[in-house]
Amino acid sequence: MASPRILINGAKGRMGQALLAAAREFNLPVGAAIDLGDDLAAAVGQSDVIVDFSSPAGTRAVIDQALAQKKALVIGTTGHAAAVKAELIALAARVPCVWSGNYSVGVNVLFALTRQAASLLDSNYDAEVIEMHHRFKKDAPSGTAARLAEIILEERKLAPDALRYGREGITGERTSTEVGMHSLRGGDVIGDHTVVFAALGERVELTHKASDRAILARGALRAAQWIAGRPAGLYDMQDVLGLR
Repeated sequence: MASPRILINGAKGRMGQALLAAAREFNLPVGAAIDLGDDLAAAVGQSDVIVDFSSPAGTRAVIDQALAQKKALVIGTTGHAAAVKAELIALAARVPCVWSGNYSVGVNVLFALTRQAASLLDSNYDAEVIEMHHRFKKDAPSGTAARLAEIILEERKLAPDALRYGREGITGERTSTEVGMHSLRGGDVIGDHTVVFAALGERVELTHKASDRAILARGALRAAQWIAGRPAGLYDMQDVLGLR
């Protein structure tokens, strides 16, 4: 079976450039590589799978074109407001779509390990998520950190308002039902993520550190190859890697 033609949306950005390099590395056909101001509809028509790493404001237009032209999607853009993301996901599920906050194979193993740890370690183990990225990142927390927190909330059957974004002042003692979220920014850090489960007398830490953006690009292109020809629906990298 021939490799699907890839549309890279957001081609001038850091991830877009990494995707182009990874496509050359794996000899994958790029139907089009576009950025803000280019003709999205025409580019979609030249491709089989849209790989989108652009901006939150542009995601709706990408999904609309995928629906109109019946194309598969790989969405890697982060930073959507929760209500907007829910609406976009519902639309994207009408075509074959992989949507993930992080396409690294290692990070997706971290997701699986975090779920297992959260199911085994009860509320006596205080859960905190810490992430660090380069100074140029515009959204916080990262999509990866948000997903790690979601996994913990799911396993502990906690509502989203259990998240605690940083701490300042006289906060009182930490409760057993909160999940801490902390975002660090500085330098050229590609992406570091740590999940801490801390009890009295011991601490479990799960960490992934990325040193090359290429790991994200390779994973996204792996997802693009996997999603081509799949039935309509919403998938993530857990599905792509067979970790579900």
